[in-house]
Amino acid sequence: MENIGIIGIGNMGGAILRALIKSDFNVVIANRTSEKLKEYGKYKNVEIADSNISLVKKCKYVILAVKPNMYESVGREITSALKDESVIISIAASFDKDKLKGIFKDVKTVLSMPNTPAMVSEGMSAVCFDEILNEQEREDVLEIFESFGRVAVLEEKDFAAFGAVCGALPAYVYMFIEACCDAAVLEGMSRKDSYEFIAQTVLGSAKMVIESKKHPAELKDMVTSPGGTTIEGLKVLEDLNFRSAIINAIDAATQKYKRM
Repeated sequence: MENIGIIGIGNMGGAILRALIKSDFNVVIANRTSEKLKEYGKYKNVEIADSNISLVKKCKYVILAVKPNMYESVGREITSALKDESVIISIAASFDKDKLKGIFKDVKTVLSMPNTPAMVSEGMSAVCFDEILNEQEREDVLEIFESFGRVAVLEEKDFAAFGAVCGALPAYVYMFIEACCDAAVLEGMSRKDSYEFIAQTVLGSAKMVIESKKHPAELKDMVTSPGGTTIEGLKVLEDLNFRSAIINAIDAATQKYKRM
């Protein structure tokens, strides 16, 4: 694959970079401040560019990992250096195709949305291709995203729901884990142990859904014995409208995304 450039080495840009390094892609990086770049200079497949323009000239694929409010200024800066074969990959949730085309005109673009578990190479990302990308370019982009998790190709109209679910869901899971840990501490468990035990249980449960191919309800029933402790706890969750709270939270996040 041709060189991949990353402009902006923050949390997400850094996560993508580390995944690409492990996958032996050739990467060129640039950042507004040079401090974040120094630690990556030791890798043989990473080149530090002295400017965004220099990076663009060396790379076919350019991942914009800067903050959304910097997209337009960075776009104006690099537009003149972009080539016919250049592919701009946006990871900003608030940017749609029209906004990207407003900045980059006829340049090939990819709308994408990775989520924060990409930081541990377990991300769930979505991409929406500009129709002018060829088959090889599409395969290359998917390979980039597969280096830090799973990726789905979606139509732009589905990005709001995807962002509300997969973009925000990690925060809901963290809140759930935190609440479970508080309950464990209430029952006498140490906080250190509770975080470790509960996080592993959530991880294993998610893996069961993916690998068993069973419906979550079926997996739930496998854990629930008649008259047992699990059904007692599930009844309380149902009484407190646990399902409705999750559904309403995702719906609210979706509506907010559509207004952005």
